[in-house]
Order: sequence, then C-alpha cells, then structure tokens
Amino acid sequence: MIPKEKREALILEKLKDTSWLSTKQIADHFEIAFDTARRDILHLTATGQAVRVHGGIMAAQKNEIPEFLNRKRILSPVKTQMAKIAASYVVPGKLYFIGASTTLVQMCDLLGQIDTTIVTHGIDNAEHLMENSLPKVELLGGIIDRVNRYTSSLDTLVRLNDYIFDAAFIGASRITDEGDITVMGKADAAILKKAVQRSKKIILVTQNYKFTTKKTSPYVVANCQDVDVLITDEELDEKYKKYFRKSNVYRVIGE
Repeated sequence: MIPKEKREALILEKLKDTSWLSTKQIADHFEIAFDTARRDILHLTATGQAVRVHGGIMAAQKNEIPEFLNRKRILSPVKTQMAKIAASYVVPGKLYFIGASTTLVQMCDLLGQIDTTIVTHGIDNAEHLMENSLPKVELLGGIIDRVNRYTSSLDTLVRLNDYIFDAAFIGASRITDEGDITVMGKADAAILKKAVQRSKKIILVTQNYKFTTKKTSPYVVANCQDVDVLITDEELDEKYKKYFRKSNVYRVIGE
C-alpha cells in the first residue's frame, strides 16, 4: 500500500484535474479500505489542504494558502493538540514572541492566568489573549493586513531590537527542500525573521504536510537549523528530520 503521506499528495494532484473526488473513488483508485480513504479526507480537510463535501472531497483554491479567517474557522483537533504542546513551553516571568498563525491563536487561548509577557503582531493572538487578565500583552503596531490578520511597520522592525525574547513561537506556510521556513507575506517574514534573531529559543509549530506542499510561499523567515523545538502532528520522514540539528527537541502529538 502507498504510504499515507505520498497517497495524500497524489489525491491533491488528482484534485487539480477533477476538482472533486468521492470517498469511494479514492478507496478504489488506491485499493484501500473505505475507512482509510475517509481518514485521508479528514486529514486533508482538517489541515486546510482541501474542502470536505458530502460524500467526498473538493479542491481548495489553487496555488493559494487558504486565507487566515477561513483557516481559523476549520475546527481541527490536530491544531488543538499542537497548541497544547506549544503552551506547555510558556512559564511565568518570561518574555515571549508569538507569530500570526491559526494554531498559535489556539495556543493563546491556553495561556490565561500565566503571569508572563507576550509580544505579538497577530491581531487574533492579541484578541484571544485579552479575554483573560493575564498574561500581559504587547501588540506591535503598523499597517493592518486584513487578509492575514497581522500588523507591520518599519518602526516595528526597529522596536524589536529592544527585546530579547526567551522564546519565539512561529508557524510556517511551507518548508522548502532546502529546509527554509517560509510564509506568504513579505512584511510578515521581515517581522518574524527579526523576532527569531532576538530570541534565545525558536519553537516551530507546523503540520507535517508543510514539508511536502508546493503552494506559493516565497518569503524566508529562518532555516530549520535555527529551530530548537519542533512541534508537529505526525512522525516526519527521515529526509525531513535531517533538516534539523540533532540537538533539536522533536515533539509529535500523541506521544
């Protein structure tokens, strides 16, 4: 049987030609059980790579990462579990940077009553953090990107030089074949890159499929060699594990 990761990549390839596939078509084509095909569909839709419809799966918008608000509306238990692991790294009395990411928004929901300080350029991060009296929140200013829900400015890049973060939590739109961590927005990348440079520890929270997706994400934030802790949803192929330092802490949900 074709490995799950490769099979899901092939399903996405077929969706480029047909736009829609039924669960039965997937099961028959790959000669797998109906329940296995259904689990593939659930994973692809939960991670925002496709859209679930009655009886099957439909292609997401081609060559685009789904807009932030659309991704935020996807109720993914995978993201919830990753967020819980990420939140376990936040302790009182420290200074953290949290990037704009739908998974990291869920992490912010878990930080209530921790007496620490969070700096972010993510609008939704700040909104969710404000629902509790703690932690302290600093929202970086600038022009608002309404689609991807973050702020940016040259002043912010200068201001970040005044911080030394105990840890920076970042997401990714894609991990390239060179191990570069990339995002869609140029301004977003500039802020994240500066935050990474000003942090003692880099914690990357990203799903397994970001290592194989070919969707557009042109701006580099950091390289996997810079990462101290990787939090992901499934065991990585050995090829991708080699992107990281051997001293990297590797956390997979369910372990």
